[in-house]
Amino acid sequence: NIFQNLIFKFFFKLADDIVVNSFQFKDSFKKKFSINPKVIYNPLVIKSPKKINFPFFKDKNSLKIINVARLTDQKDHLTLLRAFTKLNTISKCKLVIIGSGYKEKILKKFILNNQLQNKVKLIGYKENPISYMKLSDVFVLSSSFEGLPNVLIEALYLKKYIISSNCPTGPSEILGNGKYGDLFKVGNHDQLFNLLKNIKKNHKKIKYKIKKGYESLHRFDYKINCEKYLQVVNKYL
Repeated sequence: NIFQNLIFKFFFKLADDIVVNSFQFKDSFKKKFSINPKVIYNPLVIKSPKKINFPFFKDKNSLKIINVARLTDQKDHLTLLRAFTKLNTISKCKLVIIGSGYKEKILKKFILNNQLQNKVKLIGYKENPISYMKLSDVFVLSSSFEGLPNVLIEALYLKKYIISSNCPTGPSEILGNGKYGDLFKVGNHDQLFNLLKNIKKNHKKIKYKIKKGYESLHRFDYKINCEKYLQVVNKYL
C-alpha cells in the first residue's frame, strides 16, 4: 500500500548500495522507487543428487513430472493439478510435488476428488529434492510470483525440460524468454496442459532448449557472483 511504499522508499534512500537478484526485479525497483539497484545473481551451490529408491517414478512409459515448492497460494499448485488432471485423461503420467505448507489439505482434497491418488504424490519437505528431480522428465513451476527461483537453475543443471509460469520476476530471465524452456501465462492451466501434451511432438526443440539452458549456467556461477558481492562491500571498507 501507499504507506508501506513510503516507508520502503525512505529507508532505501539511506542505503549506500542496493542489490537485487534479477534484471526484471531491477526494472520493477526503478519504476516503483526511482532507484537504480545493482544486479547480482544468487551465488548458487548445487548439491549433487544422491541415488534414491523411488518406485513411484520407475514406470518408463509414464511422463514423470515434478514440482518443488512450498504449499502456499504463491506457488499456485492448483493450476498445475488442473493441467495434470486433463493430461491424465489422454496419456500415462505421474506427478510428484515436494514441499510442505498450509495448502496441503486443499491439494489433497483436489487429488481425492479427481481420483488422482495413484498418479499424484505429495511427499512433503525434502532436504535434497535434487535427487528426486533427477528421476523426473519435466520440471514445472506454477508460481504467481517469485524472486529468482533457484529451483529452476537446479533443473537447468540437471538437464531437465522446464515449463514455468511467466510470473514476475525471474523465470523468463532464467529461461532466456523461452530459449531454455517454455513459459505459460500465470494461472492458465489450459496453456500448461498443451505444453505437457505436446512434449513428444516437440521432442527435438525441447532437446535443443535443454542443451542451451545447460550452457547458460555460467551466469549463476558461485565464485563469479560472490566476487561481485565482495566488490560492492570492498568499496566501503
